[in-house]
Amino acid sequence: MASTEKYIVLPFRKTARGGLVAGEMRQASNPASAEKIAIAMASRFPGVAAYAVRIDEESGDMLEPRLLIKFGEIADLAA
Repeated sequence: MASTEKYIVLPFRKTARGGLVAGEMRQASNPASAEKIAIAMASRFPGVAAYAVRIDEESGDMLEPRLLIKFGEIADLAA
C-alpha cells in the first residue's frame, strides 16, 4: 500500500446547537505553510487546526492524521 503525506488546514464553526463542524479544507504545500495558513485564519473562526495526513494512494482514504498546530476549539477527526 503506497501512501503520501499531505498538509491540510481545517477551520471549525459552531453549529446552532453549540457543536463544532469542519469548514472548507485548505491544502498546504508543507508543514510551515500549513501553520502560516492556520495562524492567518485563527482570528476568523472559533477553531482552526493544521494537520499532516497520510493518504492511501490506491483508495484515497485518509490515514493517521497528525495535529501540527491548533487554535481555539476543534473537533476530533476520528469521530
